[in-house]
Amino acid sequence: MSSGHVVIVGAGQGGLQAAMSLRQEGHEGPITLIGGEPGLPYQRPPLSKAYLKTGEADKLALRPESFFENKAIMLRPGTWVDAIDRAAQQLRIGSETLDYDTLILATGTRNLRPPIHGVERALDLRTLEDARTLRAALDQPRRIAVIGGGFIGLEFAAVAAGLGHHVSVAEAAPRLMARAVSPAMSERFRALHEGLGTELHLGNGVTEVTGRGLLLANGIEVTADLILLAAGVRPNVELAQQAGLEVDNGVVVDATLRTADPQIFALGDCAAFPEAVSGRRVRLESVQAATDHARCIARTIVKGETAPYAAVPWFWSDQHDLKLQIAGLAAPSDESVALEDGAVLRFRNDRLTAVETINDAKTHMKARRLLGGDVVPARDSLLEKNYDLTAA
Repeated sequence: MSSGHVVIVGAGQGGLQAAMSLRQEGHEGPITLIGGEPGLPYQRPPLSKAYLKTGEADKLALRPESFFENKAIMLRPGTWVDAIDRAAQQLRIGSETLDYDTLILATGTRNLRPPIHGVERALDLRTLEDARTLRAALDQPRRIAVIGGGFIGLEFAAVAAGLGHHVSVAEAAPRLMARAVSPAMSERFRALHEGLGTELHLGNGVTEVTGRGLLLANGIEVTADLILLAAGVRPNVELAQQAGLEVDNGVVVDATLRTADPQIFALGDCAAFPEAVSGRRVRLESVQAATDHARCIARTIVKGETAPYAAVPWFWSDQHDLKLQIAGLAAPSDESVALEDGAVLRFRNDRLTAVETINDAKTHMKARRLLGGDVVPARDSLLEKNYDLTAA
């Protein structure tokens, strides 16, 4: 059994899962979980959906305070780590030093603030405090503009439109969620949001945030008295970088999620790791990846397992009455086959890379099992079954 002091920097879902999994795997030594935000670790996905409607913050907590005492996990909220001293295996927190035997970086991401004049006028939606500010602003009819047509921006847009606000979305790419989904799925969600009365400006980036709203690249002015910035995120890598660890769109780790320093791991949104199927280095922004990373790291620390991380990625987004679920990881250039039931299969070199579904949990779960099998399905074999994954 492992008995050293494990320190986890970042108390989001991945960081908390790492602490829980260490105990579940039998780690007997001290565990310290350090979070930058005040309060208990909480769920982020509902911030752009359910919380905006209900305001029930207490339902977001992942575990009650008693859990941390019962599991002997030292939770330190509202605490910022200033530096890592790798040689001494210490963290510097203000004037304090904290020794570690193993360090897990779960520092997550922060909102990208693009170089747009006046962007400081826009609100963010990343933390519970951000969500509280936005929810308070939705208490009266408003003209709302969203910068960014990705998951967060569109989830917020759907809620705001459903509450009766006039919503506009400006997206620099020619289609919605372009990095994440196929053109066919982008089109499906374009129709959804326009059906809700949302005004979409696609292929038309924002050049300025003014006191009246947004100024777009083609000269159009979008009037708004509330502006949400949802133009992507950037990984929090500064702590690792200052400690001399390799950084490349995330903290670089190997197939076991370990950095070049054998005592330091990284997980979740801040980790750049080799994808099992292609071997290419990726960074995933999903709760699933963060929690699966955490379980993998815990097994390595406690049991010395060296099996490469190979979990099938999956993602979801709830927008109005549509639940988008994606199994696998497609590149924007992967081919698409749209099926009559609304599912879209993605292929690269005639091998299945991802499956996109709407309100179809059965097909989504089947896709996850297929993609996690020993042999990735070939296009011809699926075509023989008329692309019916439930028959594959």
